[in-house]
Order: sequence, then C-alpha cells, then structure tokens
Amino acid sequence: MRSEWINAVGKLVLPLEVRRWLQARLRRLTRRPPVGWVRFGSLRRLSPFSRVFGIDRGQPIDRYYIEAFLHRNNADIHGRVLEIGNPGYTHKFGGGRVTCSDVLHAIAGNPQATLVGNLVTGEGIPSEAFDCIILTQTFNVIYSVKEAVSTCYTALVPGGVLIASFPGISQISRYDMDRWGDYWRFTTQSARRLFEEAFPAENVVVEAYGNVLVAIASLHGLAAEELCQEELDHRDSDYQVLIAVRAVKPKAAL
Repeated sequence: MRSEWINAVGKLVLPLEVRRWLQARLRRLTRRPPVGWVRFGSLRRLSPFSRVFGIDRGQPIDRYYIEAFLHRNNADIHGRVLEIGNPGYTHKFGGGRVTCSDVLHAIAGNPQATLVGNLVTGEGIPSEAFDCIILTQTFNVIYSVKEAVSTCYTALVPGGVLIASFPGISQISRYDMDRWGDYWRFTTQSARRLFEEAFPAENVVVEAYGNVLVAIASLHGLAAEELCQEELDHRDSDYQVLIAVRAVKPKAAL
C-alpha cells in the first residue's frame, strides 16, 4: 500500500522523465546495490548480540523452526516417547497421547532422566521400546553420528518415528563444545544420506528452514521476536539454518 501511494503521488508531482529515471534507479538498487551502498547499521560489529542463540533475548530462531516442525508432526508423539535431557517437547506436543515419557542422559545426575545411556554404543537404551524418539540439536554434538542414528533405529518399535533436528548455518554451541564436543553442521543432502543408511529412503523426510536474513540474524544471536513471521517462514534452500528429519522404522522388518 505504501508503494502504491508513493507511485500515485509521484505521478502528480514529478515529470515523466524524472519518474522513469527514478524507477530504473530503484530497480537497479533492488536487484544489486552497488559496492559501497550497503549500510550495515547495528550489524557492523565484531561480536554477536548473543552468544547463546538469542535465548537471553527471547525465543531462539532455531527453536521457532523446531517447534513448528514438532507441531506439524505431533501425531507421531504418542505411546512411549524418549527425549534427551528433559521431557519438555514430549509433554508440550504429545499431551494425552503419551503413555510413558522417558528422558535419556549421558551421565548420572540429571533428576529428570529415567535412562542413563550412550547413543553411540546403545548401552543403557532398550531395543524396540519407543513409539517416538525426539532428538533436537543432539546429533551435532556426537562425533560417531552414524552409530547414534543406528541406535535410534534399534530403539524404535516397528512403525516408530524418530523426529530430529540439527544445525545448518550456526554459531558454535560453546556449552557443548567445552563439555563433550560440537562436531557437525549439516545440509539436507548430508542429512538424507545419513538417515537413509539406517532407514528406508521412502521413510525419510528431510526439511530445511531459513534464508539469508534469518542466517544473519541467527549468527548474531537475535531472537525470533525480532523478525516478522513472513521473514522467518520464507525458505531459501541455499541458506539452510536448521535441518529437520522425520524417519519411520518399517512396521515389518526388511
């Protein structure tokens, strides 16, 4: 509406030749501003606004996408559900469909954990036990990631669903890096190959979220509330900020 109003006013007060020159100039600037014309504003700084993914400013941008993905696949969150660290997403998106909520932690001491186990070796994790496994931002902090995916496959009942997410374009998670490691960043291509080595290809869905604006905002640690929904929801496959996967174990053994 604003651009239409400006065009209408321009027709009233500007000569035709001036309007055409301005329109041509605007088109060139919109496509590719000349070198030196870009204004960085508040982003021209060598330190981010937040080093904890914007959690100190509001909802982290990656969590906006994770929760959107979980919401769309919430029917998968039912029966016996396993989640890492705490059962927050199990309860938020599974609700009354969940009959048993388990929490996995790598070391003893987490009061919310019902299982202490190792996703790489499978130690402490029962086989064919879970209808759904929720692993958000977890595979990137496991070096032997193929083995971890295989353990998840084994832990699912036939027909069970693994819902996972991991970073694409992202800052380092310093908390994880200093404790057990932060090893990987993924693309849709690497994620698909990884999961299709354990699950049938037709049972794997891979999605990417993000665009160039979201990537910049995320790297600076801005919160989701600092972008509008249209900016957040626009997807550009060349700027994959978050990767999400839904993988289903076949009901009948292959």
